[in-house]
Amino acid sequence: MSAVPSPWHDSRVRRLIDLALREDIGSGDVTTEACVPETQEACGHFLAKQDLVLAGTPMLDLVYTREQISLAQPEGSEVAAGTAFARISGTARRLLTLERTALNLMQRTCGVATLTRRFTDAIRGTRCRLLDTRKTSPGMRLIDKLAVRAGGGTNHRAGLYDAVLIKNNHIDAAGGVRRAWELCAECGVPREIEVRDFGELEEALACSADHILLDNFAVEEVREAVRRVAGRARIEVSGNLGLETIRAYAEAGADFASVGSLTHSAPAVDISFRLLGRRPSQHSG
Repeated sequence: MSAVPSPWHDSRVRRLIDLALREDIGSGDVTTEACVPETQEACGHFLAKQDLVLAGTPMLDLVYTREQISLAQPEGSEVAAGTAFARISGTARRLLTLERTALNLMQRTCGVATLTRRFTDAIRGTRCRLLDTRKTSPGMRLIDKLAVRAGGGTNHRAGLYDAVLIKNNHIDAAGGVRRAWELCAECGVPREIEVRDFGELEEALACSADHILLDNFAVEEVREAVRRVAGRARIEVSGNLGLETIRAYAEAGADFASVGSLTHSAPAVDISFRLLGRRPSQHSG
């Protein structure tokens, strides 16, 4: 039986990496080509310079296509500062030329996963599930969302095409909550509707909406909304949710909390690549 392909090896990730390599290397790595003999072999490792959650290591296969790669930790692992989590062997020139692209990608994905883990830890023990959003770097949505999963979060819709999310502008343009909900009835994908106040919440419930997003509700308002919904719909909260507030919303009874900062504001983590020296020849005594 063949192994299940990694979602990190999706064609969209391959295109992103190809673009990044062309952008960085251009006509050639002039420094490395001047300093490093063409046939010199070496090995190196990727080192966590801070505590982090690992995400994106399968992308190393797409960057280092001719090299030998060994991973010390699986995806989603909590890696302590000072830990080497991947080792690469090959020609010294390629190890150095490809270094920055690999670091740029993994500092981003591990940063998203690390922040996601902090949020999931904050709501641990509640029924609330952490969702990401579409607030991602252009062209990097897939790797951002895979990093959220590695950190323990759950992916919301991938884009505008795979689910209906009726927001306030849609409601205003359609002429009201009921009209917007009914117009989307035949879309053939899951539906969700955002409400701004208790009046719109009651309208959504009257339409038998089964997934309702409470936009910028206070914690006490969420608690009251949960009481009114009484299990008839799943409740999602959004709007300025931070590490210091998300647990209160979860404990108020929200089923989901969607947090844009997971992907639009996650700080890159500190990872370095260290060349360890020449790799011994297979023919050496």
